[in-house]
Amino acid sequence: MSPPPPPRPDAADWHELAEEAVTTGHDAPPQGVPDGFNYRITVDDRTVYCTDPRLSEAQRTLIARVLKEGA
Repeated sequence: MSPPPPPRPDAADWHELAEEAVTTGHDAPPQGVPDGFNYRITVDDRTVYCTDPRLSEAQRTLIARVLKEGA
């Protein structure tokens, strides 16, 4: 097994953004809109749900960054 990759230099920024994103999430999937996207965000041991177009700014930023990274 290979060693884990080194921590990202911006890891603290990612974690802070993710923590902020879960504070405005829902404990169960909320009602969405037709053809809207639904998201499940897990940070540490907490999972929340959110739907587009009703994303908080932190959720929108986090989702855009994750999609940009290709994860």
